[in-house]
Amino acid sequence: MPALLRPALTALGVACLLSAASLASSGTAFAQAKQQPAPAQQAAPAQAPALKQIALTDKQLDGVLAAQKDMDTITEKLPENAAPDQKVIGQLDGVAKKNGFAGYDDYNNVVDNISLVLGGFDPATKKYVGTEAVIKAQIAQVQADKKMPTKDKKEALDELNDALKTPAPQIENKANIDLVGKYYDKLVAALGDDQN
Repeated sequence: MPALLRPALTALGVACLLSAASLASSGTAFAQAKQQPAPAQQAAPAQAPALKQIALTDKQLDGVLAAQKDMDTITEKLPENAAPDQKVIGQLDGVAKKNGFAGYDDYNNVVDNISLVLGGFDPATKKYVGTEAVIKAQIAQVQADKKMPTKDKKEALDELNDALKTPAPQIENKANIDLVGKYYDKLVAALGDDQN
């Protein structure tokens, strides 16, 4: 999965946090990779458009869960950081439509909204605490890890500190928190965010 919800996890799952702040994934549908933009009012002209936040539904979450295996099958074959060609986009679009979405862009927007919320869940308690709190907890974990190589620790801390400087947008639809919480385990398993 590319850079949105499925980061390549370090030994401590640092990428989970980063995916929350940057909504980066690495392996499925997001692989084609939008980076989560900063809040719209802070967005620079060269940035991708701000995330279109929507009120999520059970049907959408069920659709994402149903589509994920097929999306992974398609995106696993793509070279790292490569933009998909029209044939691949057509395949992704077909999977999205088969699972109740208007198309791949619609599917991606739903996944981005899910990712935004998931990034604020404490993986230990499975409770929503906010992205900043999760990042700070990850920083503490990395700092306390005596087994992590110094180079990896420095990189992880740099990435986490950068994520703190670029906060994820505030969640506009507070009901999304409860809905994602209801599906938390399934979403984490499907989207590859398995740091528990």
